[in-house]
Amino acid sequence: MAAPATSAAAANVMLAIHEKKTVAVEIYRPLRQYIAYTYSEREAQNLEDDLESVKQMRANLERPSDTPDVRRDLLQSYYKALCVMESRFPISPDKDHINTITFIWYDAFKPKHKASQQNIHLEKAAVLFNLGAVHSQVALSADRSSGSGRVQASHSFMASAGAFAFLRDNASMKASIGQSTTLDISVECAGMLERLMLAQAQECVFEKVIAEGKSAGLCAKIARQVALYYEEAFAALNAAPLNQHFDRTWISHVQVKAAQLYAEACYRYGLEMHEKEEIAEEIARLKNGISTLADAKKSMKGVAPQLVDAVTRLETNLNRNLEIATKENDRVYLMRVPAANTLPPLQAASLVKSTPMNDILDASKEKMFSSLVPDNSAKALSRYTEMVDDVIRTQAEKLQQGSEITRVKLKEMDLPDSILALEGNFTLPRDLKEDVEAVQISGGPSGLEVELQQLRDLRRVNQELLVQTEELLQQEAREDAQFRSQFGTRWTRPQSSTLTKNLQDRLSRFAGNLKQAADSDARIERSVKDHSALMSILDRRPVVSLSLSTLHAYA
Repeated sequence: MAAPATSAAAANVMLAIHEKKTVAVEIYRPLRQYIAYTYSEREAQNLEDDLESVKQMRANLERPSDTPDVRRDLLQSYYKALCVMESRFPISPDKDHINTITFIWYDAFKPKHKASQQNIHLEKAAVLFNLGAVHSQVALSADRSSGSGRVQASHSFMASAGAFAFLRDNASMKASIGQSTTLDISVECAGMLERLMLAQAQECVFEKVIAEGKSAGLCAKIARQVALYYEEAFAALNAAPLNQHFDRTWISHVQVKAAQLYAEACYRYGLEMHEKEEIAEEIARLKNGISTLADAKKSMKGVAPQLVDAVTRLETNLNRNLEIATKENDRVYLMRVPAANTLPPLQAASLVKSTPMNDILDASKEKMFSSLVPDNSAKALSRYTEMVDDVIRTQAEKLQQGSEITRVKLKEMDLPDSILALEGNFTLPRDLKEDVEAVQISGGPSGLEVELQQLRDLRRVNQELLVQTEELLQQEAREDAQFRSQFGTRWTRPQSSTLTKNLQDRLSRFAGNLKQAADSDARIERSVKDHSALMSILDRRPVVSLSLSTLHAYA
């Protein structure tokens, strides 16, 4: 529970959160040993400054600081250091990890309860909680009797809300895993504290607009939003698991504040209605505010005296205005006062929000331990290396298979020997030399032309024989048809198509073969014609005179 603001002008009682307490922990030696074992002793020596910085920050964290501002800066720096450490130092009970560091933290609201964990998640959650607590202390220390002090207080409360929201969204779940944990860093508690800090930030804005004499309608909207934030915090405090964790004075304070600010909204809205001569609604709103305060006064046990006085003054103002409005309505307006349950909800206007902490607590630019490869990066690099090795191995196998296939193909075409000859062996290989001599014995390129002419002649003769055979079969079919027509049933010979079917089939096959042969001959003739200049070197005698320079000259 926090003390009221120091300024006498600030009548509204607000709360600041106490920090969590911890015990000393040896962090330097385990980290150094891990670096020396995992990396090298030289690396450990190079990182002495970073290790000393972490050691000093943890030591400063264990003892109270002189001012909240210094404490805030320490917590932010240490949290970023923890983020850097988390990715580089595996702290856990695992035998292969850093298992000699145990963080112990006590509950801020139940100091007898403590959490003890061998992981960095509890440490991070506790630091974030304390950061939110310190921001609330900075806010409470501001002089809210001045406009600048109210602005400073509001901003600090918003920063506190941002820290608790960051705790809820990023650390609470991880730190709550396991049996050894405390409720103050739970998702429920962090969420409740965020709403409480937003309520107090909005209340600072309410104090500011009241001091500046803003319109009653605006003041009513701002007050209504303060009440809504308090109502949300009260709902969380009044539900499990927080309802059995907090002191009753906490719950009573938040409940009374919610009622007070709702009644303030009714009071300010009533002023606006009075100016507009909406006396009936003014009366209804004032009665609603008085009823709300009456219910809240039943829960005032343990509430700060300043808050009790503020509620009493507000109740007096509400009753005074109600008396005036009632008299005016009875004498002048004679309006029918609506029932409270028929009134529309009061409008609210939120002018505060939780300060985003992502940039403030971003550790991506921290240079601490930058020479160490983060554990997750090392694992990713290992997986990448394995993938690269697999790819190289697969490609090497494909290359080997392709090389073997190529070698066989080249061997079939005698290309390896030819390539060797072109690369510097000035005499033809024996096998190639024998093939060239065989071509020359057959007449060389000229002999090849003679053979091609013979093929043409044979193709022409075969074509003529095929045509003659086809004509004979057609003549036989005509004669058969003529005799069958002439002699009728006396012509008992089987039909020509039946007798010559086999011959017709063979004739078709011969025609197809002859056409295929003609196409093949045509391709050969085109190839010979295209390479006639190059084949002329086969006429050179003796064969040994064929050299690299000769081949290049004809190529």
